[in-house]
Amino acid sequence: MSKALEEKKNELITRAEEVLGEAKAQERELTPDEAAELAEIRDNVRKIVETLGLEEDIERLTQKKQEEPAQEEMLESSKEERSMEEKEIMEYRAFDAYIRGTVNERSGELTPSSGSGQAIIPETIARKIVAKVYDIAPVLQRSTRYNVGGTLEIPQYGETSGHDNITVAYASEFSGLDSHSGAFTTISLGGFVVGALTKISRKLINNAAFDVVGFVVDRMAYEIARFIEKEILNRGDSDHVVGLSSVTQSVTAAAANAITLNEIIELHDKVKDDFQQNAIWVMNPATRTALRELKSTTGYPLLNDDISSPFGTTLLGKPVYCSDNMPVMNSGAVTIYYGDFSGLATKFAEDINIEVLRERYADEHAYGVIGWFEFDTNVENQQKLAKLVMGTTSVG
Repeated sequence: MSKALEEKKNELITRAEEVLGEAKAQERELTPDEAAELAEIRDNVRKIVETLGLEEDIERLTQKKQEEPAQEEMLESSKEERSMEEKEIMEYRAFDAYIRGTVNERSGELTPSSGSGQAIIPETIARKIVAKVYDIAPVLQRSTRYNVGGTLEIPQYGETSGHDNITVAYASEFSGLDSHSGAFTTISLGGFVVGALTKISRKLINNAAFDVVGFVVDRMAYEIARFIEKEILNRGDSDHVVGLSSVTQSVTAAAANAITLNEIIELHDKVKDDFQQNAIWVMNPATRTALRELKSTTGYPLLNDDISSPFGTTLLGKPVYCSDNMPVMNSGAVTIYYGDFSGLATKFAEDINIEVLRERYADEHAYGVIGWFEFDTNVENQQKLAKLVMGTTSVG
């Protein structure tokens, strides 16, 4: 409607200019008919301008009405962010006071205490610990993580000797397709309870400038990460987590104390190309040192220093992560894991319980802070991972 009115207004103005121009060219006054026509044009243009003005006002009001919910959402989002920041500050202060033993029980004040000497760690502090745990442990960080409580059943699809492989083939009209199927199995992730102990000097606690909460978060995250990584890389009995011990794709070295180029290549190729993109090597630092001596068929070292790599070195183009939680080269030891570690499933409950021990380490002039958590881990996709197992005979 606005476009039509604009065009009508322009036509009227053009007609008025023509009438005035004709009278001016003839150097005469307007005739009564011309004056009446111009007066009518003026009134019509004025009405059109008023109508267009009303339309603009209505459009502005409509736009404002449409923007109000978005503005309200922004205000609500801003309020939520401020609320979360305020909650984090309150929980930080409350947890700091709890550790220092200066909790004020005034009515309405946030306190983590839920019993004698025991507490539920504040949500924001727990999230920081869990986040740091994943940051410190690359194997755990790259795993597929499930943050749930209770038992988790993860389905696996496999093709076993008792089932035909799935077959894709050309088909003819009016001919039935043969049905071939694999078998569904599951891995079960439960919850193994673990405690992480951090000791803090009373002298530091009594120092008001010392960041007690930051120290607890950093130290507890480090100890938890180291423990979980060790369990993932080394466990595998019925009383503990399964971890990477269930990896089925395996290469066995000929020797107990040496690794050859062909064995590394074979291990690399155990993982299909579909899963190579995010693959990494995991080994002990001593194993990496031994591999530095390996050369390609053209005489170039297989293991290279690369500052652009996540861990500073690469082997066959893939990052090498070293952990002293991995066994050294020894008879029958699993010395190297390789692959995409998203094939490893980890269940880590984020509800961390904490207990402050103020008397147990009194003779050490220290407090103890114990964090209790539960986790479990197992391989959920065998095709993504492979391991190198050392032989039983030493050479050299």
